[in-house]
Amino acid sequence: MTGGRLYLLPTLLGADGTDDLPPRTVTVARQVRHFLAEDAKSARAFLKAIGHPDPIAGLSIVEIGHEPPAERLDDWLAPLAAGHDVAVVAEAGCPAVADPGAGLVARAHALGHRVVPLVGPSALLLALMAAGLNGQAFRFVGYLPTLRAVLQTLERRSAAESETQLFIETPYRNARLFDMVLAACAPGVRLAVATDLTLPDEAIAMRTVAQWRALAPAQRPRLERRPTVFALLAPGRR
Repeated sequence: MTGGRLYLLPTLLGADGTDDLPPRTVTVARQVRHFLAEDAKSARAFLKAIGHPDPIAGLSIVEIGHEPPAERLDDWLAPLAAGHDVAVVAEAGCPAVADPGAGLVARAHALGHRVVPLVGPSALLLALMAAGLNGQAFRFVGYLPTLRAVLQTLERRSAAESETQLFIETPYRNARLFDMVLAACAPGVRLAVATDLTLPDEAIAMRTVAQWRALAPAQRPRLERRPTVFALLAPGRR
């Protein structure tokens, strides 16, 4: 291993929740001066929230976007060769897990640099932990088109493999996706909905599709513009 270390730095899942970061993660974040951020503005807000000792304007914060281009990776990782530590920061949660960073990690390995993952909140794992579904076999399928056929395919896969299916949607489309799941899936399918994880308004519930359908609209979860993870598990085939 040569040069500096590439840290994978988890960030907060919302504006609150600095207590959700372990002391070592905060200590490392305060020591790093070079950051590769999905979104520079949110990274600056995060570093300010954790009390980075340097003036934020004086830190190197490079915005890599949601799909970092491969041709830029070597330039972005150049500080490592000079002996400087670099931290990859997602907009929320853990980098390289349903967020940018995997390409940077792969390139750092290829160049012989040390990669160090740090502990912090991951919405996907928190949702899986709290869902009460199968945590031994699961698949994250990312953003889903709100199509009945796609949801029914997930249901069949879940039933065949006894595999929890995790998925997300843009927050303002959450309610539409929720309604589509209830319309497309069989009554016995179990559906967990985890919203605003680690935040003051956190809400987590798991019911069968039939039970969700039986609720009055006012009893259903408030999903609009709230970050949400959905988890689905279908009854196994016999």
